[in-house]
Amino acid sequence: MSTSPATGIRPLVQWEAVASNGRGKDGGMSRQAGNGFDQLPDSGSWRHVTARAGFEVAFFDRRPDGFIFEGTTTAYEEEPWTVGYSLLVGTDWVAREGRVTSRTRSGARQTEIRLDATGWWVDGCARPDLNGCYDIDLESSAVTNAFPVHRLGLDVGDVADAPAAFVRAVDLSVERLEQRYYRLPDSHGRQRFHYESPAFQFECELRYDASGLVLDYPGIARRHH
Repeated sequence: MSTSPATGIRPLVQWEAVASNGRGKDGGMSRQAGNGFDQLPDSGSWRHVTARAGFEVAFFDRRPDGFIFEGTTTAYEEEPWTVGYSLLVGTDWVAREGRVTSRTRSGARQTEIRLDATGWWVDGCARPDLNGCYDIDLESSAVTNAFPVHRLGLDVGDVADAPAAFVRAVDLSVERLEQRYYRLPDSHGRQRFHYESPAFQFECELRYDASGLVLDYPGIARRHH
């Protein structure tokens, strides 16, 4: 099993637990969000491979208070399922709220998740275990890996923990997922990151397009358009 890069790494970017404004206690990000990415396109699509067979289509809208990501993934992974989502992130790329729906053989489900001045809420219930997370990450989607790389604004050689509120694909349960992103040197003008998820004993190299959307998520998804 390979390990995380051991040389050339700058000090870990530390993020404070959710404070009264839902962000760091200093009232904002310690780095400028965006990291030089181009403007988002109107839409994107991904073919889900290896871990499951499926397809995802998403649409992106800019509004004064941030960005709306709306999409659907239909897949087969031991059983057929479809997941729809509508997610709002702020202009700083911090998660604000999301509505996620699913359909499986056992029926339909829906969950709502929100980060406000008091912390995280899932279906109206406080979730203090998610404090310190700034991203919503969907198991069903390749889109949500765009959020932390925009928000963190890492330079080459930087590494940062990016715990997320992780929404499962089938039952829509929400849990805290520890993640880490390490900025690798660009390749052919594309940003690359070494990604780690210790809970799943998983790590890979993620490549992004000029707008900061995932091009290749090994074992999960590949960009279609």
